[in-house]
Amino acid sequence: MDGRAAEVSRRFEGAFGGEPAAVARAPGRVNLIGEHTDYNGGLVLPLAVDRDTRVALRPRADTRVLGFSRERGASESELAAPPASDWLDYARGVARLLADAGRIPARGFELCVETDLPQGAGLSSSAAFEAAVALALLGAAGVTAQRADRPELARLCQRAEAEFVGVPCGIMDPFTVLCSDAGAALWLDCASLESRPVALPDSLALWIFDSGVERSLRSGAYAERRAECERALGGARAALARPLASLSELAPEELAGLERALDPVALRRARHVVTENRRVRAFAAALTRGDLAAAGAALFASHASLRDDYAVSCAESDALVSESRALAGCLGARMTGAGFGGCTVHAVEAAHATGFAPALAERFRARFGRTPRHWRTAAAAPAELLAP
Repeated sequence: MDGRAAEVSRRFEGAFGGEPAAVARAPGRVNLIGEHTDYNGGLVLPLAVDRDTRVALRPRADTRVLGFSRERGASESELAAPPASDWLDYARGVARLLADAGRIPARGFELCVETDLPQGAGLSSSAAFEAAVALALLGAAGVTAQRADRPELARLCQRAEAEFVGVPCGIMDPFTVLCSDAGAALWLDCASLESRPVALPDSLALWIFDSGVERSLRSGAYAERRAECERALGGARAALARPLASLSELAPEELAGLERALDPVALRRARHVVTENRRVRAFAAALTRGDLAAAGAALFASHASLRDDYAVSCAESDALVSESRALAGCLGARMTGAGFGGCTVHAVEAAHATGFAPALAERFRARFGRTPRHWRTAAAAPAELLAP
């Protein structure tokens, strides 16, 4: 058991007495490109980051769920109680769905969690928590989730967040957290769940900058974008007279023919989805052939589309992207995550990686009067059961 796993175990013992039955970790994720395409049946290219959430857990004989978080304090509830808009809802949702599926007994548990993932920054801290809880619950029941089981476990975590917590998230976050490979990004078709690793060259460095604007997926704007996409899909089906399963099935050449069929907002949302899928393909192909300039151009184009066609950026994210353009070694940048704040991701030539971050932080500070949190990241290993 590594140091951080031992630490969360000690915290568990301090909170609940005795040792946990299982310990698990799950990384956050950053999405390199392919934003707001996951719930539109499209393509994404995320990676698991080298920051994570660790969970220590022990089943109870009754149906009480007791939780302690270093970051959010103590909480308790009944396993079958309605959602309480509390951080423990995520764990209870996962446990209930696992129990409904017959994977674990329907009983309570004690849970201790700690994380070095920033909350509300768009790095999928919720999916990391859900995945770690799922692996720990299975581990405590004597079950180890095999690689082949993980896509279905990702769907279960997605359902827990959508049905129990009330966030209509896509499949990308839990799938990335559970199914990535160290050293590679993950090509994922969110309709078919076909996936493959895309190796990241050593000459590419990745920086994440936190805009400092905390977004909430419950705020309504995220659900509004999903509704706008559904409106666009309905209009496209009627106009084209064919049974589209998602906006991602639209061909780029069909967009012009939808200008009269869709209202301006719906058309812009559809245009973003179609062009973003094309950018994912271009980005992955550029990485494969070693054309980092082309890959970076796709990142800048993605941000412009998210800002203009999808309307999910903010002044701070726009500034981080625009200011990075002028810095030596910057290949490309974009907002990442759902938007409305959160983080940006920057692709930088490795030879310029050291000087890039302080220069961008200073430019941001000059505009907004504060220094943004930032860190270099690498493609990390997926979620895993650490003990037993």
